[in-house]
Amino acid sequence: MPTVRATIKPNSSKGPLVETADDGTLTLYVRAPAVEGKANKAAIELLAKHFGVSKSSVRLSAGATSRFKRFDVDL
Repeated sequence: MPTVRATIKPNSSKGPLVETADDGTLTLYVRAPAVEGKANKAAIELLAKHFGVSKSSVRLSAGATSRFKRFDVDL
């Protein structure tokens, strides 16, 4: 189960979009606001689509209230 490091950009007009940096971290642009976990939910859906897995295969492991997050992905 790989761990994915990501930076979330909520309320983005650019999203939904996934960009990969040179160091392997992802930048997730989501349209959802960062209130009541909406941006986290949108990020999980975006990562699931990006990796081609179900939403239940992506779990937020760290950074629930931070812009910098870690996700566990079952590939």
